[in-house]
Amino acid sequence: MDGVVEVRGGRVRGVERGGAWSFSGIPYAASPAGERRWRPPAPPEPWAGVRECDRFGPVAPQAMGFMDQALSGGGEPPESSEDCLNLNVWTPGLDSGHRPVMVWIHGGSFMTGTGSSGLYRGGELARSEDVVVVTINYRLGLLGFLAHPVLDDPGQPWLDGREWAGSGNWGLADQVAALTWVRDHIEGFGGDPGNVTVFGESAGGMSVSALLAVPVAAGLFHRAVVESGPPFTCSLEAAADRAERLADHLGVACTREALVSVPAERLVAAGADYTDGDGGSDAGLLMTPVVDGGLLPLPPEVAVAGGSASSIPLLIGTNRDESAFFVLGSPKLMSLTMDGLRHWVRRVTPDDEAAHRAVSAVLAARAERGESTAPRDLWSAISTEVVFRVGTARFASAHAAAADPGIGTFAYLFTWESPAFEGVLGSCHALEIPFVFGTLKNPVVQAFSGGSDDAFTLSAQMGRAWASFARSGVPECGLPGAGAAGAAGAAGGTWETWDPEVRPTTVLGPWPGATGIVHRVDDPRGVELAAVDAVVGPLPGHRVG
Repeated sequence: MDGVVEVRGGRVRGVERGGAWSFSGIPYAASPAGERRWRPPAPPEPWAGVRECDRFGPVAPQAMGFMDQALSGGGEPPESSEDCLNLNVWTPGLDSGHRPVMVWIHGGSFMTGTGSSGLYRGGELARSEDVVVVTINYRLGLLGFLAHPVLDDPGQPWLDGREWAGSGNWGLADQVAALTWVRDHIEGFGGDPGNVTVFGESAGGMSVSALLAVPVAAGLFHRAVVESGPPFTCSLEAAADRAERLADHLGVACTREALVSVPAERLVAAGADYTDGDGGSDAGLLMTPVVDGGLLPLPPEVAVAGGSASSIPLLIGTNRDESAFFVLGSPKLMSLTMDGLRHWVRRVTPDDEAAHRAVSAVLAARAERGESTAPRDLWSAISTEVVFRVGTARFASAHAAAADPGIGTFAYLFTWESPAFEGVLGSCHALEIPFVFGTLKNPVVQAFSGGSDDAFTLSAQMGRAWASFARSGVPECGLPGAGAAGAAGAAGGTWETWDPEVRPTTVLGPWPGATGIVHRVDDPRGVELAAVDAVVGPLPGHRVG
């Protein structure tokens, strides 16, 4: 076997390593630079001969910070270019295996990240679970999500003969184009185009949430996994206002001609400056998918409640200490006082009394469990609920209520603790990723995830659960399991479907009073979830990875 596959644009050759073929840097769309900036993705330019896909392609222009680089798995910073619309494939065989296909969308606040990160290498998952793994790059930051009527160009051809309509969402359109490429070509890589799971974490999970509401994405994927990524979007009006302020920040007119003339590196720098300065950090995510009436007609939670994903099984969850990831790099949060904590909570609650109830409930629950009640740890706990868990629980309930018979909604809570920085991260944001991909053997990744026997056991269980969900729509793994709320008890290997009254959850990692590594628990940490859910309204976008 010569490892050559025919795709749109030409032929590509992969590399066989340790029982899996890898193809890196395959173009799935044309370069979106120059006059194609802020336009929908176009088909890739053809090439002559055989394209050697033995190295990763350029990543989207971005300002990669220390934590981004650390979590990428180490090594030199990757090359960046506007010509970044490429993907990577790992497969156990270039045959007619019709394996389940798992398409990963990376996170990074819609500002940073790449599908070639060391956390996301798909070879181990492909080999161990006999699946095809695809990771993608998509446009980020201002280049990927800037939205304003001056950038609109309706009638552009883009997908299956359709004409483009809408504003912004260029990066989301890239994801649709990548899924279209998978539909058209994955059979040549041993995959089944009729059994595609899209999964992602943080901004990638938010992208998956949004894709469940994108009409032109219907039929391109058949299962969905949302890791720490409840739906976060903004209105077209808010996006346009932000675009005007960003143009002013750049010192240019808010016109297509003026904005296209700005070099990509200036757009990246402006996004970083604006996010980190007075104009953006408190407002949350600088860039998100936009409810534009075109690509994304409705907010995802509204569309899903109305049945847009009724035929798509959903696996969704969060990590126990999501926001501890963001405390570590913030001197302001590390030195937070109780007054500062109450001031922050007041911003996301309707009044002082509601803020007081939320803080008091979380403080009491943590004190009862013997956990830290320092202001920074209370902020981490409350922020985890506000930004991640409340939206996740609401989205799970909306999906479960609208799902067709036999279509499941499954929830998890990841509780494994990172040994990094003397354990202060706890079970933080992004920690579950290498457990799913089986990339714990990477020494750099292992410093973040840990490398004990239990860590590898949990990773094997999670890889099996995600892959079995991709295969059948039902996650399965070794699962002792549960009784009363918050207590572990006994069940079979198949996860229980979501019920908003009981909140049955599969806990991945240690649980107080339980043995083993995977548990079925009803309403874990339910006091915090209920207290915060009762006092926050529609959730704002917060700057998360």
